[in-house]
Amino acid sequence: MDRVKSSIQQVPNPIPKVLSRRAGGANSLELEKENFERSQAVSINKAINTQEVAVKEKHARTCILGTHHEKGAHTFWAAVNRLPLSSNAVLCWKFCHVFHKLLRDGHPNVIKDSVRNKADLTDMSRMWGHLSEGYGKLCSIYLKLLITKMEFHIKNPRFPGNLQMSNRQLEEAGENDVNNFFQLTVEMFDYLECELNLFLGVFSSLDMSRSVSVTAAGQCRLAPLIQVILDSSHLYDYTVKLLFKLHSCLPADTLQGHRDRFQEQFKKLKSLFYRSSNLQYFKRLIQIPQLPENPPNFLRASALSEHISPVVVIPAEASSPESEHVVETDDLVDTDIPPLATAVESRFDDLFGTSAATDPFNFNSQNGMRKDDKDRLIEQLTAELQALKEELESFRLESGRLCQALRGRVSELEAELAEQTHLKQQALGECEFLKAELDDLRRVKEDTEKEQRSLTEIEKKAQANEQRYTKLKEKYTELVQSHADLLRKNAEVTRQMTVVRAAQDEVETVKREMLEKVKAAQENASQQEKIQTEQLQALQADLTASRTELETLKASMASSQKSGEELSTQVAALEMEKAGLVERVAQKDTELAGLGEELERLQSSLTSERESGVKAAETLQNQLNEKESREQALESELEALRWTTLRAAVEEGEKIVQDCLAQLEDPTHISCTSSADYLISRCQAAVESVDRLQSAGDGFVSNNTDVSELVRAVAQFAHLVGDTIVQGSATAHMVPVDQADALTSSVKACGSEALVLLGGLKDQGSLGTVESSGLKTALEGVLATAEKLRPRGLELQQGELGDLVEQEMAATSAAVESAAARIEEMLNKSRAVDTGIKMEVNERILASCTELMQAIKVLVLSSKDLQKDIVEGGRGAATIKEFYAKNSRWTEGLISASKAVGWGATMMVDAADLVVQGKGKFEELMVCSHEIAASTAQLVAASKVKADKDSGNLARLQQASRGVTQATAGVVASTKSGKSQIEETDTMDFSSMTLTQIKRQEMDSQVRVLELETWLQKERERLGELRKKHYELAGAAEGWGEEGEGTG
Repeated sequence: MDRVKSSIQQVPNPIPKVLSRRAGGANSLELEKENFERSQAVSINKAINTQEVAVKEKHARTCILGTHHEKGAHTFWAAVNRLPLSSNAVLCWKFCHVFHKLLRDGHPNVIKDSVRNKADLTDMSRMWGHLSEGYGKLCSIYLKLLITKMEFHIKNPRFPGNLQMSNRQLEEAGENDVNNFFQLTVEMFDYLECELNLFLGVFSSLDMSRSVSVTAAGQCRLAPLIQVILDSSHLYDYTVKLLFKLHSCLPADTLQGHRDRFQEQFKKLKSLFYRSSNLQYFKRLIQIPQLPENPPNFLRASALSEHISPVVVIPAEASSPESEHVVETDDLVDTDIPPLATAVESRFDDLFGTSAATDPFNFNSQNGMRKDDKDRLIEQLTAELQALKEELESFRLESGRLCQALRGRVSELEAELAEQTHLKQQALGECEFLKAELDDLRRVKEDTEKEQRSLTEIEKKAQANEQRYTKLKEKYTELVQSHADLLRKNAEVTRQMTVVRAAQDEVETVKREMLEKVKAAQENASQQEKIQTEQLQALQADLTASRTELETLKASMASSQKSGEELSTQVAALEMEKAGLVERVAQKDTELAGLGEELERLQSSLTSERESGVKAAETLQNQLNEKESREQALESELEALRWTTLRAAVEEGEKIVQDCLAQLEDPTHISCTSSADYLISRCQAAVESVDRLQSAGDGFVSNNTDVSELVRAVAQFAHLVGDTIVQGSATAHMVPVDQADALTSSVKACGSEALVLLGGLKDQGSLGTVESSGLKTALEGVLATAEKLRPRGLELQQGELGDLVEQEMAATSAAVESAAARIEEMLNKSRAVDTGIKMEVNERILASCTELMQAIKVLVLSSKDLQKDIVEGGRGAATIKEFYAKNSRWTEGLISASKAVGWGATMMVDAADLVVQGKGKFEELMVCSHEIAASTAQLVAASKVKADKDSGNLARLQQASRGVTQATAGVVASTKSGKSQIEETDTMDFSSMTLTQIKRQEMDSQVRVLELETWLQKERERLGELRKKHYELAGAAEGWGEEGEGTG
């Protein structure tokens, strides 16, 4: 048997080999494809899983070799599409890592086969982008990078996936066109920007203060950065070379944006390379290059020779897929003979020896072969073939079963996907509805703000017109006054002219008199001359007649000569007097001419002043008329705007009420519940809002200049009535059916009456005749129904509430009295111990504290009186304790406010005691004063909630509240003044200090300032937390949380 077996091994018979190939050749390709797909699926599932560890290099290497084997990525995407990448962030992250490796080191057709999945990758990136931390945000950034990489290689097919190119190939990529180089540089910038974003995202997600690079989770996040470092080094090198190329062709100003963007990316890349080189994880896998200290100077062409291309070195012992890829891919051989044929041949060689496989035509050893041996060999091979067929059939059955199971799983996943799609559509519909509603609200808000701004502008214009009118009125008054002054001046000038004319008439009278006198003297002289002439003639006649009277004649001649001389003297005097009178007349004429000129000038100035006054008066009258017309136009526009605003507010109120009525029919509103007490409070507030709306409407009808009160009343009315409707429906969900139906019908009637009332407010004619009696009746019906639904049996608690109110008010009065006594005692002690400024400050502070205590005492007494009025007026037939229990919220507010006032008075006295003793801080006293003011304001607010507006005790309470506010301000002012006086006594003398001492003191002061700033920030945060906790405790104590029932 051994001899036969050896002979079989020695004889190289080609017949079995042919039979083997004929039997297995039909299914070899299909079997090979199944084996290849199975191995690829196993490697892909091992590489891309949910474990937070780095991808193993051997699995990624198998995926890369698979792409070279099938010359594409169809198998890879077929396996990836079955993975739930959208539901697990770690799975998606590891997919991005493996896909990045395939894009770099896989077959060139990987990019073309992957582009068809670009839309799915974009949707997945947008989906993961909704997460703000963890792997979700990183997956979104990584997917954007991969999409950018595919787009870059599709636009620039000359660039291989690993970006390794020579300078000549880089030149050919631009096709010697400066526009192509320009666009290529921009695309490289975008590509590098995505790489840097992933770098920064990974580093920001890690706690770099710890050794994260040695943990599995840290290595899972850092592993993809090796691919990013490889891409970034090439992109940086090509960007530098392209920028030098562009600067040699284009002006420097044109490339300013390129240089700025390169500077920014250079700083980021240098920092990231430096941080990466210090991580322990990268030290054993990759040698990261260091960029130069300063970026290249592109304005200097010779700087290109100084540029050193960064080279990333991957050590051989690191077994990185990048280094192994160079060896593996070079050894790949494209052959048409499937690998399974080689395996079958190797199996045949194992059976029949290598000689038969290597030399099938060697017949030297066939002589010893017998026929029966061939038959046995054929039977053996036939049996083996049958076994292989049975095994193949079992494999087919198993694969059919697996296919059936996978089809069922696919059906389940498709159903789940359809359900998720339906839910997504519903969510999108709800989102669109909410967006539309939000847009409507924003639009309404913008319209309201625009109307408010226009109303404000109109008011500003009206104020400006009023100011302009006031200025014009003042100018008109000044012109009237100047006109009156000119009239008075005209009267004075007229009076002066009258005096001048009278003087002129007097001068003319004197002149006429002088002329008459001269004329009379001349006539007298001529008469005398005639008389003398006649006498001489008579004497001459008598001379011849009588010589005897010669002596007498001589004597008479001498006398006549004397009288002639006297007459000559008189004539000369008269001539001189005439010359003086003529001179005086000329002088008077000159003066009269000057007065006439002045009169003409005054008359012309008066005329011009009159004309200018008339023109100014006409201008002012025209401006006044224009202002009146503008005021009328503005008034009409303002009135129209008021009605527009009122109609808009009424329409919004109608929408609110209609929306609340629509909620009654909404099935989702069934889960909302409320209490009868809360419904009563809402209903009472709605009744009060109806009264306010009625009074505001009457006020607007009587005086339509102010619409703000009516708009506020409409808004409050709509919200309160709508809240009453919603809370009534919510309360109906908690009561029996018959009571629920009655309550629901009541709130519906209330909503209908409210819509009728609001509809009447929109019409200008029916505004004054709007009646609210129907709405009040409906609200009273809701209130009566709610009263029936209130729980009973709280007698013991009612008594406790009533007694507690009296106890807390008494305790507050006692605390205030005790505080006042302690302040008086401290004042006496301070006067006995302190002196000077300190005694003055203490007296002033304690005196202001005493005034504050007196004001608080008056406030507490006024509050008690007002509470008595409220209880007496509101309890009706019930007792006082029942009234307090019925209004438990209000009662609890009074109790809380009384406690706060008493506690604040005690704390202020303690703070004042410490300040007087010199152990306290003035700030504590001021804070206590502010706390007391707030507590008293709370007490006043709690007291006046149910008070009558016309109550005298309410007026006294408000007066007492103002007294407390003034006293609080006095305490704060006296405290600040005392603090400043005491601080002024501590003078700072640095005259005896040296330079070193002053520097030391300066440093100590800076340290103190920093410490105080830190302490101040911490104290502010502590104060915020304390206030937040105070509000929570106060809300829990006073039942604020119950309001959630009303809105639920």
